[in-house]
Amino acid sequence: MNIVIFGANGPTGRLLTRQALDAGHAVTAVTRHAAAFPVAGDALRIAEADVHDANAVSHALSGQDAVLSTLGVPYGRKPITVYSEGVGNIISAMTAHGVKRLAVVSSSATDPAERGRDTGGGFFFERVLKPMITAMGGTLYADMLRMEQLVRASDLDWTIVRPSGLFVTDTVTDYRVAEDFIAARYTSRTDLADFLLRQATEREYIGKAAAVATLAEQPTVLQLIRSEAFQSARK
Repeated sequence: MNIVIFGANGPTGRLLTRQALDAGHAVTAVTRHAAAFPVAGDALRIAEADVHDANAVSHALSGQDAVLSTLGVPYGRKPITVYSEGVGNIISAMTAHGVKRLAVVSSSATDPAERGRDTGGGFFFERVLKPMITAMGGTLYADMLRMEQLVRASDLDWTIVRPSGLFVTDTVTDYRVAEDFIAARYTSRTDLADFLLRQATEREYIGKAAAVATLAEQPTVLQLIRSEAFQSARK
């Protein structure tokens, strides 16, 4: 299968690219910094493009069967538009090229209704850490929500993937998936990449939001804070 990955040079995007190549897919990795992309493979094409550039996005999508987006930017106080504008360009290009399958990474903190649910993390996590992370990512989550609305309004075969606090595991674990919400705090990037790759060929979560959670391994609170503060938004 021909798969294009947007945000391929982020922490999850690199894992996803490697997994897709190992699974035998032909991969187009889209990144703004092609020279810095560390993954290699005979079935890999690296496309240097900015998702704000509609023509570049359209060119990268030519000949593809499925689109996987791990777009991400760091938290910031300034308005963020990479999710809504970038995925808006992706949706337009997919429609023009007749590509139907789309899976995008969002967050368990995107939907205010889901954000307020208790994940079972205890007083410190629920009352201190989670509100702090939500406040830090206010502009980011607002744009993720705009992205989700665009995806839901499209005529594509879409899936919205909602991980929780991101951390790293060496291998794929026996992770959990549920529609919309899981009462869990963490998601391994390796597990997230595995679930995203499955969406290229599976249809169970078409037209749905899927929550992904890792239970077999857990980061420390300090590791989570570091991840959320410095790179979790860089999917």
